[in-house]
Amino acid sequence: MILGEKVVEASASGFKDRTKRRFSLPAGPRFDSRRSSTVSICSSTSSYTGSSSEEDEVSPREKNQKNTKGSSDFCVKNISQAAFGRREIEIAEQEMPGIVALRKRAADDKPLKGAKIVGCTHINAQTAVLIETLVELGASVRWSACNIFSTQNEVAAALAEAEDFWWCIDKCINTENWQPNMILDDGGDATHLMLKKYPAMFKMIKGICEESVTGVHRLYQLSKAGKLTVPAMNVNDSVTKTMFDNLYSCRESIIDSLKRATDVMFGGKQVVVCGYGEVGKGCCQALKGLGCTVYVTEIDPVDILVTATGNKNVVTRDHMDKMKNGAIICNMGHSNTEIDVNSLRTPDLTWEKVRSQVDHILWPDGKRIILLAEGRLVNLSCSSVPSFVVSITSCTQALALIELFNAPAGRYKSDVYLLPKKMDEYVASLHLPTFDAHLTELSDDQAKYMGLNKAGPFKPNYYRY
Repeated sequence: MILGEKVVEASASGFKDRTKRRFSLPAGPRFDSRRSSTVSICSSTSSYTGSSSEEDEVSPREKNQKNTKGSSDFCVKNISQAAFGRREIEIAEQEMPGIVALRKRAADDKPLKGAKIVGCTHINAQTAVLIETLVELGASVRWSACNIFSTQNEVAAALAEAEDFWWCIDKCINTENWQPNMILDDGGDATHLMLKKYPAMFKMIKGICEESVTGVHRLYQLSKAGKLTVPAMNVNDSVTKTMFDNLYSCRESIIDSLKRATDVMFGGKQVVVCGYGEVGKGCCQALKGLGCTVYVTEIDPVDILVTATGNKNVVTRDHMDKMKNGAIICNMGHSNTEIDVNSLRTPDLTWEKVRSQVDHILWPDGKRIILLAEGRLVNLSCSSVPSFVVSITSCTQALALIELFNAPAGRYKSDVYLLPKKMDEYVASLHLPTFDAHLTELSDDQAKYMGLNKAGPFKPNYYRY
């Protein structure tokens, strides 16, 4: 979507009107009774025939829709749901104190004035709060979805008032009379498409902000190969983001996702978690708390298998052939490559759509495996994450964009940088009032004794709380 001009893209079949989600968009100023903007949104899906993401509907790309301002620069499932989406955004704002506080503090200064940001992230109510904050701070934005099932169509419609996956991203990047100079990515798709298809445009980018393990890994690969020609900020490894978004959020959402999708009882189940980073740790803690026997390895037979590695082909057809009848497989990593779903699309296996985002895969001998969200991010496809957590992540993203956009020439070279510790601490401070917490200031003697600046940062960049 474009904020200032907004382009939003959403999937025809991957939506989850609270139960199904997905889309992509360009974004601009928010649209409500207080503000107006043009938004363009697009959506699509590329799911397997007979899967849970399939719906017999006309593609949003084939619909002729306009918002109340007469603009058609968007692609969403149903623009008439904008009012519902606006209510969802307002509810999310109530649980996102940090990003709202940042919006108020920096609105007059307009630190992103002149910034033209291409965004490719999950599109939901919390993302909308971030998008509208960037616009309030002066940016013009176009946005697309990074995940086929995590889009809330009603929110996309609200942003528009305010189909193919790659087609949506391309539409955000390549448009008339609009030249992007910043990228906010979640997984690296927008970065890689621009680099591959529009190399001259990529060289004009002032900075990239990346929030996922997968996307950061891709950036380091580009840097190592000498192909990263612009500075990039790794916000995934900032302490506040890592602890809240990766550990605490996944600890809460994994159980909710599995219960909503399968109604399974967890006590006594044997669960395999592949990957023991912050996401894997959160999943293990939650599952163990409900009485599961949790293994962080491969073991057979298992009842539930959760991937959280950020790698590809972690669970292969050979593994799934050996799993017990009724085993549940889902992914908590960013990318949909961890589970080799394509190996299940063979004539000898039958797919049964059970409910939204739930497929039963039947083997010739009658065995069935339950696959959630076609191997995509289960907590955003089958459930949701706390808005407070997203407030923290959104603050780190916004500050990274402000820093990269306003940095003087030469401060950042064509490499990948961690978010400065002082900004990390500032994000934490924005959220303290929610807990009725107040920081006291070091005395001059205390600061001198510790060798610190009274205003921070209080820990070195490598320190992990």
